[in-house]
Amino acid sequence: MSGPDSMHTLTNAELTVELLDPVADRARFGPRYCTGGYVFQIHDSRHGPLLTGPTFPHEFNWFDGQGIPDAFNLAPLRDPASTGTTSLVIGVGTCDLERREVLEFCSWETEQVATPGGGAITYRTEHAFQGFELTLVRTVTLENRTLHSETEIHNHGQRLLPVSWFPHPFYPQPSGDELLRTSLPIEMPDNDGYDLAPNGFIRRRALAPGHEGHYAALGVRARERATFTQRHPALGLVTATTSYAPSFLPIWGNHETFSFEPFFERTLGAGQSDRWSVSYDF
Repeated sequence: MSGPDSMHTLTNAELTVELLDPVADRARFGPRYCTGGYVFQIHDSRHGPLLTGPTFPHEFNWFDGQGIPDAFNLAPLRDPASTGTTSLVIGVGTCDLERREVLEFCSWETEQVATPGGGAITYRTEHAFQGFELTLVRTVTLENRTLHSETEIHNHGQRLLPVSWFPHPFYPQPSGDELLRTSLPIEMPDNDGYDLAPNGFIRRRALAPGHEGHYAALGVRARERATFTQRHPALGLVTATTSYAPSFLPIWGNHETFSFEPFFERTLGAGQSDRWSVSYDF
């Protein structure tokens, strides 16, 4: 498995962003997370690594991941008349999801530009599979202490193109019980892992030693973009802002990490395009 020297980097005086190389880091990929624009770690010049993962720092596996991966895997593309088990996962390639393996990775064109704030890397790929034809462009930009992750899709085929995408930012668990507050009106379902504090923060309940983690799908009726304020053990508070109204908002955490997943969901007709982004402030 390749190491940090193979990764793409964006850097300035305060932050260094490591992104997986879609080719050199292929051993780190599976059919779950997008292979272009995968933010693996962010290093602060004073505080060290700012992100974690479900198994960080002990080990890494492609399913759990770490950093800020994102995924299209919940809407695999496949002709309903097809009798095979092969599907297209946007941003990954053709996959056998029953066997949980990638059959053929997509190819990316990569372009990096330098800027005073840190620079940008653009990843571009084309997909053509069973009548689905599309272009995916992902651009990750470091601007001082803000990381912008932008995604753009163009549907070139005649088929309707269902898009279901979510980012999965993995933050370290803070020392206290308060985790996250959002600008969205939310409803907390009955669950064993989390509750809502009077100040609006989502709080974690006690997590038993060895517990695999708690999941909860928050009730949300978003009509505008969302801001998330996350407790961070080194920085105090960090934020993330979406350019879209999340359609679905699960949260998950274990002993190593906590994450929220604001979903972007659309269906694109022939010739249609869409663009959305998430900005992370550290």
